[in-house]
Amino acid sequence: MTTRQTASRVGARFAVVALVIVTAAACGADSGPSRSGAASQQPGSSADSSAGSSASTDPLAELVAAAEKEGSLTTIALAHDWCNYGEALKTFTSRYAITLTELNPDAGFADQIAAIKAGKATKDPQAPDVIDVGLAFAAQAKKDRLLAPFKVSTWDSIPDAAKDPAGFWYGGYYGVLAFETNKTGGVKPPTSWADLLVKSNPQPFALAGDPRVSTQATQTVYAAALANGGTLDNAKPGLDFFAKLKKAGNLASQIATQETIDLGWTPITVRWTYNALAHRDRANGSPDIDVAVPPTGRLAGLSIQAISASAAHPNAARLWMEFLYSDEGQNIWLKGNCNPVRLADLAARSAIPADIVANLPDTTKAVFPTLDQLNAATTLITQNWNTAVGVDIK
Repeated sequence: MTTRQTASRVGARFAVVALVIVTAAACGADSGPSRSGAASQQPGSSADSSAGSSASTDPLAELVAAAEKEGSLTTIALAHDWCNYGEALKTFTSRYAITLTELNPDAGFADQIAAIKAGKATKDPQAPDVIDVGLAFAAQAKKDRLLAPFKVSTWDSIPDAAKDPAGFWYGGYYGVLAFETNKTGGVKPPTSWADLLVKSNPQPFALAGDPRVSTQATQTVYAAALANGGTLDNAKPGLDFFAKLKKAGNLASQIATQETIDLGWTPITVRWTYNALAHRDRANGSPDIDVAVPPTGRLAGLSIQAISASAAHPNAARLWMEFLYSDEGQNIWLKGNCNPVRLADLAARSAIPADIVANLPDTTKAVFPTLDQLNAATTLITQNWNTAVGVDIK
C-alpha cells in the first residue's frame, strides 16, 4: 500500500463528525481574547495581546524566549504512563530550557482545582500552572475565575464544540467506551451490545465500577441506552438493557478490575479506550486482551486542558499548550492511545504516522454529551439503578 493510499484510509477512518459539546459555562460573563482568523492572535501572546507587534516577528520565538526566561513549569496529575505524558514531558524539557516541577501525578480532578485555589490564596510559586481535568471541572473553574484565557496557534483546527469560545479551556484528548475482553480460555469477545444478551461465555459481563457512584460505569449504562433506542437526552433504555442483562443471567455483581480481568474472573467489561488499549499493550498477549468499539452506542469523554489564572509561569504554561496542540504533541497523545482533539485535522493532512493508526480501533461517529445531558443521565441512572436493575455491583 502506498503512502497516499494509507493516508486516504487514515482520513476516511478518522473523519470525525462535529462534536456536540455545548456548555452554559462557555457563555459566562468573563471575556477572553478575540479571534477572527487563524492568525488574529499570535501564539504566545497574552490574553490582552498588544496590537503593535511586528508582522515579521516570529511569535513562537518570542514565547519561547519569555518562557525560558521564567525557566520553570509546574504540572499536576500527569502520570508518565498516562496518554504517553512521559514522552511529552521529556520532549518538552529537552527542547526548551525549562525546569519541570511535577506535583502529585495521581491527583484527581478535584485535587487539581484545590491546588490552584490553594496556590492562589498563598501565592505559592510552585502551584500548578496547568491542569488536565474533566469538562464539568473546567466549566466550574472558569466560573470561579480560576483559569486564564489563551488561544493556541492551532486554535481553528480544534472543533468549536470542544473549546470555550473565549479560550479559557479546550479539549485535549478523548476516549470512547469499548468492550475489553480477556480471550484466554476461549472467551468470545462481544462485538455489539446485543452480543451481551447471548449466553455464549461461562462468565457474565461485568461493569468496571458501581454505576451508582462510578462515572465510567454510569456512562457505560448511558452508552447502552444509545445503542438500544435511547438518545443523549434519554438514558432510560440503558437501564432497561441492563435489566434484560440481569434477567438473562449475564450481569455479574463483581466489579471488573485489571486484576480480575487478567485472572479471568471478569473476562468481559467496558472501559475507556485509553484504559483498555493501555492494558492490552502492557499485557502483550499474556493474557490475550481484545478491545472492540461497538458499532452503535459510541459514547466519548473529553479531557480538558487549561492554564491557571494565578500561574507563576504563564509563558511556560502557554508554550506547553502550544506544544500539546501542535501536530507533534497531538501525535504523542495518540501514540499513548488517547485520541487527540485535532484528530480529524491531522488525518485530513496525512499527519498521522501509519504505525500509530494501525494500533487504534475505529472510533468514528462517537458522540459527546453536553454537560447538561451528562448530568441528567447520571442523575437518572444513579437514582434508578436499584429499582430498575437491582444488582448490587461491588
